[in-house]
Amino acid sequence: MNFPKISRARLERNLPILQWSKTYDRETLTSDSVAALIVTIMLIPQSLAYALLAGLPPEMGLYASILPLVAYAIFGTSRVLAVGPVAVVSLMTAAAVGNMALQGTAEYAAAAIVLAFMSGLILLVMGVFRLGFLANFLSHPVIAGFITASGVLIATSQLKHIFGIDAQGHTLMSIATSLFENQHLTNTITLFIGLATIGFLFWVRKGLKPLLLATNMNPRLADIIAKAGPVGAVFVTTLAVAIFGLADKGVAIVGTVPQGLPPLTIPAFDAEIWSQLFMAAVLISLIGFVESISVAQTLAAKRRQRIIPNQELVGLGTANIAAALSGGYPVTGGFARSVVNFDAGAQTPAAGAFTAIGIALAAFLLTPLLFFLPKATLAATIIVAVLSLVDFSILTRTWRYSKVDFAAVFATITLTLLFGVETGVSAGVILSIGLFLHKTSRPHVAEVGLVPGTQHFRNINRHKVETDPSLLSIRIDESLYFANARFLEDYIYDRINCSQPIKNVVLMCSAVNEIDLSALEALGEINHRLRDLGIALHLSEVKGPVMDRLKCSEFLHDLTGEVFLAQYDAMLKRSPKGA
Repeated sequence: MNFPKISRARLERNLPILQWSKTYDRETLTSDSVAALIVTIMLIPQSLAYALLAGLPPEMGLYASILPLVAYAIFGTSRVLAVGPVAVVSLMTAAAVGNMALQGTAEYAAAAIVLAFMSGLILLVMGVFRLGFLANFLSHPVIAGFITASGVLIATSQLKHIFGIDAQGHTLMSIATSLFENQHLTNTITLFIGLATIGFLFWVRKGLKPLLLATNMNPRLADIIAKAGPVGAVFVTTLAVAIFGLADKGVAIVGTVPQGLPPLTIPAFDAEIWSQLFMAAVLISLIGFVESISVAQTLAAKRRQRIIPNQELVGLGTANIAAALSGGYPVTGGFARSVVNFDAGAQTPAAGAFTAIGIALAAFLLTPLLFFLPKATLAATIIVAVLSLVDFSILTRTWRYSKVDFAAVFATITLTLLFGVETGVSAGVILSIGLFLHKTSRPHVAEVGLVPGTQHFRNINRHKVETDPSLLSIRIDESLYFANARFLEDYIYDRINCSQPIKNVVLMCSAVNEIDLSALEALGEINHRLRDLGIALHLSEVKGPVMDRLKCSEFLHDLTGEVFLAQYDAMLKRSPKGA
């Protein structure tokens, strides 16, 4: 009788569109449509610019902003996340594909499509097997450091388009050296266009909307016009190049952009290409997911909505597969456009689908107008967008709070700038895991005593407490596993190696959520060694799941002491003072 309900619930979990579509009405449609209009205006120049950053034809940026948005609207759980090309993933794509083929070749574009397909498969498999927790191993400070360094690299890499010169390199030093060596070839007109566009876009971000509001303009209309700033820059500079023939004076332009909807593409199934791109696909998947889920959860919290990380993996996975099948490259949720989508009043993922329609119309109708678009304008759009990602204050914050975190962030930033994005992100992953292992391999262990007049136990080094020389009470503030089992052994052996007449040792396990097999064997060794010394080992405040696991072993049978429900009970029974 209940089977249909269970089936329906499971179907809605796997297809979130079935949840929000049930309550979709005209008011929601209006809100989503307005938000889609604003995001479309913002996304058109961004899509072209990020394709340029990835070293791909500009139309691939548009293609990556159509079907992926529709796929995410069906499978994603965020109501406002705007999926599409983003700066960091575009840079990582350029770094990965640049090692395989020359920029501008058919092989280069084909490799980018394969990268999107592989990234989609990886994310989809992670979602199906509920592996979203793996992203938790990437610490936020390390990711912030990587994004900051990537922002610097991206902005620096676009200076060649601002100056109108040729410059190569994937590291800060190589790019800077190449720019310096070719600076005498600077095209003055291109430089003027680039600097003017940068100045205009910065002013639009901060000053245009307040100016429009001061004229008593409707706030929603003022917001739309302000967001259309990059489109205005594209229109004016393209018109200037066309009218004054600036392309003949050395101003680099986009050129012919194929008109029409995205073509159906089949990724190349070449074992050599897949093996070369596999690690890059893994890193792009992880970084893209972390960036996306962070944005989605932040915005969802403001509306008391819920994000399901494992379903997000499915949503992003299908979006990337859709990108590959429609001639695009890797995509993820973008911070800036998602915030714009949120502020514009988007209520459901349908806003993303409407945005896809807008981008499709642009690809079908407007691409002939982009022929004279200066590359300097797109480079300026990228620079202004990514500089908001640069946040060196993470160094000062981590320095004040944790020198270990500071070292990890500093190393990530330095390695990314000096050796490139792939080395930087790989170092970030390794450092994040290393930080976790370092912190948990030396857990906080405190000797505790009874707070007078209470049944509470606190650290003897921080509080005035009552203790008994014959009873050693130790609180373990971490789960026990293979990396910290030896640390606990050494701590206990060092502590009992004294003149104090210790007869009982009690391990207070209120903060222990798990004990793995290595830690269990270590506890058994501690138990045997203490028994040889005439000391009984006891446990207190063991959590239910941990006790269930212990009951499956011989440890409790061999335990020389007892397991107490509360630390106070252990003191009453095993301390002469308590007795």
